[in-house]
Amino acid sequence: MSAGRDAVERALARAKRAGAHSADASLVETDAIEARVRGAEIDFVKRSRERVLGIRAFVAAPNGLRTALTSTSDLAPDTIDRMADETVALARATAPDAAAGLPADGFAVDAPDLGLFAEGDRSIAVEARIEDARRAEAAARELDPRIANSEGSSVDSTFHRVVYGNTAGFLGDYEAASHSLFCEPLAQADGAMQRDWWMTAARRLDALEDAAAVGRRAAERAVRRLGARRVATCEVPVVFEPMVARSLLGHLAGCIQGGAVYRESSFLAGRIGESIASELVTVIDDGRLPGGLGSRPFDGEGQPTRRNLVLDRGRLRSYLLDSYSARKLGMSGTGSAARGAGGAPGPAPTNLWLEPGRIPPEEILRRTERGLLVTELIGMGFNPVTGDYSRGAAGLWIEDGRIAFPVEEITIAGHLGEMLAAIDLVGSDLLWVGATAAPTLRVARMTVAGS
Repeated sequence: MSAGRDAVERALARAKRAGAHSADASLVETDAIEARVRGAEIDFVKRSRERVLGIRAFVAAPNGLRTALTSTSDLAPDTIDRMADETVALARATAPDAAAGLPADGFAVDAPDLGLFAEGDRSIAVEARIEDARRAEAAARELDPRIANSEGSSVDSTFHRVVYGNTAGFLGDYEAASHSLFCEPLAQADGAMQRDWWMTAARRLDALEDAAAVGRRAAERAVRRLGARRVATCEVPVVFEPMVARSLLGHLAGCIQGGAVYRESSFLAGRIGESIASELVTVIDDGRLPGGLGSRPFDGEGQPTRRNLVLDRGRLRSYLLDSYSARKLGMSGTGSAARGAGGAPGPAPTNLWLEPGRIPPEEILRRTERGLLVTELIGMGFNPVTGDYSRGAAGLWIEDGRIAFPVEEITIAGHLGEMLAAIDLVGSDLLWVGATAAPTLRVARMTVAGS
């Protein structure tokens, strides 16, 4: 890591010599392997390595700071010097911004062990990951003779090294890894074909779900969609499985990010302290969740990550802010700045989840006399400005508290705020397959548009 730290320190020193008021630099090194298998055959194998240094310089102006950012994959000393000089020169040509600049309220001083990688995983052979994909494929096809084919089973292992420093005196680094396995089988019967999927993801290989179990789960999900039909347009309770319930949090996150709030391009702008969801809904964003796929010891500006209470029993308590959006809103940052080495920081969630309840998902179905269990969402029909929500969907129809038949070619529609307020049952089955997680949720009433 010392070479990376040296490159960052050199960039910062050169930017100051070139006349920068302040500067920061971020170096990201990535080593990744990816493969996909269909049946027993290998579709592809990829290995990639990338190293990018980003330099951001601020130049003083009478009414703010001028800003520019450049990036390079060449870490030769003369290249770093030239890039730092050019970054400062570019900054001088930009318009000043009163909200620009480094954070003014302190930087991370600790480096907790967040369990972001396992040292032994570095030696994983691509052949071993390919074997995981093959096991998932085989298990899916063995589960049911109606699994006739697949879109493939894919695996990924990625290792990151991040170094960040700034001219305010902060210099930090950390290492992280992520591993995943994804299986997508095809089921066929009576001339019809259906697909579905399952996946597992974790920071450590030994935390992944067993490959064969992933394949079987994916196959079960594909088979249960055979014989799908449309239903008549109606208003009924809609139950969201954890895999799709987390998409609601994704929409929420887009509405509480600082940029959307200060631009007033979110229907939640100016609503801190208001009740915007059911009392059953508590949402947390925690950048220091041990083993979390969104965890990191400091954010993209060197500030300590932390636990942010976003919704407390339905009441909006916090936006997600980097230093820029915090200044624009007259608020304090939340340690939520995210960035790639070649881009500017911006607010984003880390590990975002909706606190689970105590009701098993089976009980939620039993309490639903008639309604829809959503297992897949299609399209991007959400408007963060108005909150209007309309998504294509597929799933399972519920009658008398039981699964009756699969459904497809339907649309569910509503308003995100009204949907959050109408959540009347929260399951106990919080599911992590990424950096956003939710349990099974029931929205008391939504429009289901069908035939």
